[in-house]
Order: sequence, then structure tokens, then C-alpha cells
Amino acid sequence: MDSSKVAQLKLFVQQCEANPAVLQDPQLRFFRNYLEKLEAKLPSSAYGKGEFSKGRTTDDLGEDSDDDMPELEEQSGAARKEGGAHWEEHVSDEEVESELELDLEGVVPPDHDPPQKMGDQSIEVTEEMRDNAQVAKAKALEATAAGDLDEAVNFLTEAILSNPTSAILYATRAGVYVKMKKPNAAIRDAEAAIKINPDSAKGYKWRGEAKALLGLWEEAAKDLHLASRLDYDEEIAAVLKKVEPNAHKIEEHRRKYERLHKEREERKVEREKQRRRAEAQAAYEKAKKEQEKASPRPRPGGAPGGFPGGMPGGFPGGMPGGFPGGMPGSMPGGFPGGMPGGGFPGSSAGGMPGGIDMSKILNDPELLTAFQDPEVMAALQDVMKNPANLAKHQGNPKVAPIIAKMMSKFGGSGR
Repeated sequence: MDSSKVAQLKLFVQQCEANPAVLQDPQLRFFRNYLEKLEAKLPSSAYGKGEFSKGRTTDDLGEDSDDDMPELEEQSGAARKEGGAHWEEHVSDEEVESELELDLEGVVPPDHDPPQKMGDQSIEVTEEMRDNAQVAKAKALEATAAGDLDEAVNFLTEAILSNPTSAILYATRAGVYVKMKKPNAAIRDAEAAIKINPDSAKGYKWRGEAKALLGLWEEAAKDLHLASRLDYDEEIAAVLKKVEPNAHKIEEHRRKYERLHKEREERKVEREKQRRRAEAQAAYEKAKKEQEKASPRPRPGGAPGGFPGGMPGGFPGGMPGGFPGGMPGSMPGGFPGGMPGGGFPGSSAGGMPGGIDMSKILNDPELLTAFQDPEVMAALQDVMKNPANLAKHQGNPKVAPIIAKMMSKFGGSGR
């Protein structure tokens, strides 16, 4: 591999080590995934909002469950469609990521020098110490103007040690570090200045420029805007012209990504609804088939010598003398025996009128079906044995209509 490319790779890795947040950039997602495949332990700062280790986001949780129910997908006829949906989602992710093109000109690898001397801010600073600090600061400015930045840092460090409570001294040294392309050192000094003076415009300015050197565009824009509001200068405006376009691109990209995740979640919810509907339909069809297999089909015409539905020997209790002449083709000999106590309710006492048309009963599909139900037949037998028992069956929604219908047919034959 070309030595220059190796050097660039080394600088990039150093930048990732110093600031893992750069791995949140969707353009670098492939590299983060590669590190995870190597089982590298990445800090939480390497993941953006809503992301988890192993490259999984909240939208990916439960995604595997779609493939765990192939039979159900076949039942709903959606297996092929589901596969297409997953493919489209992954393509959409890649398309959104590829749209994010940032201007990385001026971005530098992070510096790893030992932390600079900061001074003890708890000490009491005397006038003499302040005077010494001012002298050292003046020398630092001269060295900066002459281009000797290392010497400028030395003088500013001397000034800070003399007066460690001065926010402007830390901010000034931060500015020198920015010129030296040492963003991490600059950020440390800028934050010390902001801690001493939360309204330090220089502190926010140099921290913003340092973060721009690291490619932290959104954080840089935030600091620079705040610095501009505190104390506007043209240098801040010039840096913002470069920082803001990248920050806007990242914000727009985030919105697209969030919209994509929302749409994906909605599709997952819809697929879940379809699976549940398919499952319910399959369960219904299965139960229906089992019920059809278990339920015997009605046998029209009845059994010889018995009541329709196949009760050999006639209806228990029978009717006095049986049905006159029997019923051709159905029940030879009629209903044997007799009906004690006056016969079926609605008929004449002592039996059933000889002129009843039993075909009205035998040709009634509802009655034929009811005669297959053991509960209905038991109730009819109970009433035939003792018509007074009719009252206790009036509240049964299954039995009462059948008895009423039979009584109406018997009554109609007697007129």
C-alpha cells in the first residue's frame, strides 16, 4: 500500500481514538460495522441517538421476527412481498447515507499531546502576579505576530500560572493552539475559560473553531453562533460560512433518516396486523373444517319404525294406538305405544288427531336438524312423557322454538 495512504489511515484512526463520535457519521457506518465484526468494544459516544452496539438501531429490534413465521407468511400470501420490503428498506438506508457529502477540507487528525499546564484556580492572585501575567501575555502576543507559536504557548503558560483565574489568558492560548492545528489542546483551554466566565466570547469562538478542525460541524456551529451573539467579529462569520453548510447537511440528513425510520416502523406495524389477520383466518378455517368433520350430516326420512333422526322403536311414550295407518315410506306402524296423560300439548286429549300431516314435520329442514341434537331430543322426550314438563323448557333458546314449531304444526292439523 502507498505510504501516503497508510499515513492518512493512521491519522484517521488517531482521530477516531480521540473522538469516537466521528463514527456517528453515516458515511463511516461501514467502518464501525467492520470494527464490530472484529468484536471491538466501542464507547457509547460512537453511536448516535437511538443506536445500539452491533450497529442495531431501535428500528432493527424485532426485525428478525419477520422471518420466523414462513408458514404464516405463506397463508397471507405475503412472503414475497415481505422480502421485497426488507430489501427496499436496506436500499433506502444506503441511498440516504450516500446523499451526505461533507466538505472535509481543513479537518485535521486529533492531537494527542499531554495536557498543558492549567494552573491552580483556587489560589489567591496578588497584584504582582497579575502584573507578571500581563508581561508574559504581551511577550506571547509578540511571539504570535512573529509566527513563533511554540514560544507564544510558553509565554501564555507562564501567564496562566501567574494568574490562573483569568479567562482571557486561557482563551488566548486556545487561539494559539487552533493556529497550531491542535484542536484538543484548544478545547481544553477554551472550556477552562468558559468555566471561569460563562460569557467568554473568545472561549466559545476558539472551541467552535477547534471542533470545526475535528469535523464536529454541528457542535462547532453552536459555539460559533453563541460567540457571535456575545461579541461578533468577522473571523467568526468567515468560519461559519464553512461550518454552517456541513451542519445543515447533517441536520437535513438526520431528518431524512428519522423519516425513513418512522416509515419503516409504520410498515412493521402494518405487517404485524397482516400477520395477525392471517393467523386468525387460518385458525378460523381450521376450526371450521374440524367442526364439519365432527358434525354428522342429517339423515332425511328417519329410520324404519322410529322417529326422524334414527330412534328405533318409536318416540318414547308414543301416542295411543299409534298413528292411524302408519306413514308410507317412513315409519311403518306409526308411533307405537301411547302418550300418557293426554298427548302432546296442542293436540286432542288421548292422542293425536288422525288427520295430522306428518310430512310437515318430516320435510321441515329445521326440525330435521334439531332432531340430531341430543339436547333437543331429550327435551322432546321429556315433554312427550309429561306435557306438564313443557314449562321448564320454555327458557331454553334451543329447545323452546322447536317445541313451539311442532305445536303449531300439530295445531294446524287439528283444524
